[in-house]
Amino acid sequence: AKKKAPCPGLGLFYTLLSAFLFSVASLFVKKVQDIHAVEISAFRCVFQMLVIIPCLIYRKTGFLGPKGQRVFLILRGVFGSTAMILIYYAYQMMPLADATVIAFSCPVFTSIFAWIFLKEKYSLWDAFFTLFAITGVILIVKPPFLFGSGTSGMNEGYSVHLKGTFAAIGHAMLAAMTLVILRKMGKSVDYFLSIWYYVILGLPESIIILFIIGEWSLPYCGLDRLFLILIGLFGLGGQILITKALQVEKAGPVALMKTMDIVFAFIFQIAFFNRVPTWWTVGGALCVVASSTGATIRKWVQSSK
Repeated sequence: AKKKAPCPGLGLFYTLLSAFLFSVASLFVKKVQDIHAVEISAFRCVFQMLVIIPCLIYRKTGFLGPKGQRVFLILRGVFGSTAMILIYYAYQMMPLADATVIAFSCPVFTSIFAWIFLKEKYSLWDAFFTLFAITGVILIVKPPFLFGSGTSGMNEGYSVHLKGTFAAIGHAMLAAMTLVILRKMGKSVDYFLSIWYYVILGLPESIIILFIIGEWSLPYCGLDRLFLILIGLFGLGGQILITKALQVEKAGPVALMKTMDIVFAFIFQIAFFNRVPTWWTVGGALCVVASSTGATIRKWVQSSK
């Protein structure tokens, strides 16, 4: 007899909880405004390293990985840690919902990079979804040459908003490259080992950048220090839960449930920063979500044939 799943919908619950933990971590990043995004990334790497080392020892996976996969692990670590720095910078430079929506365009870039590097099929539908995502980003950015001086609703200067936008787009692209590399490696590499490269390369990268820009400083109050610890723990918890979700549920439903990241970002922005997103942001979010959802469903249907 066919073995029945112990708990239907468990993977979707893991995904929902993962989205919540990632969103809370991004909220704490936004709250810690006196510490540079690169320094926050460094602290997160330290806290995650303290958790990952015992896990690797317990699972007896080693710290280097299979010889044939080490180059991919290094690339995954560099791209992943740089993506983390960029999204933290975006959270500090622009509204939480705007940065989250732009970062959610990652699936569109994943389709493009998978077509280039993995020779996966890229159809006219994929191109349409890409254009739809670009439209959503434009609605959020509101470039003056299209919208005139309609940027008065921003509390920060438009140049700061633009910096955050480029950082969020950079995060989406590097996160997409990370997903392509993970897809290339498949199940031959333990996920904890993948996270290990993520933190062991992210820490020196963050330290080097901090020395170059001269932004290293210890947090002034105990609350900021608590936020830094929670950012590391919640970020790691979100990574583990989304991995467990993909182990017990198909990638399509998991990707669709991931849209809750945007819902939580909107809720947190209103509740904790008393800042209601503009209709342009809402419209842009709908475009990006529709684009990413369409791309995900199409890949899901193709893989199930």
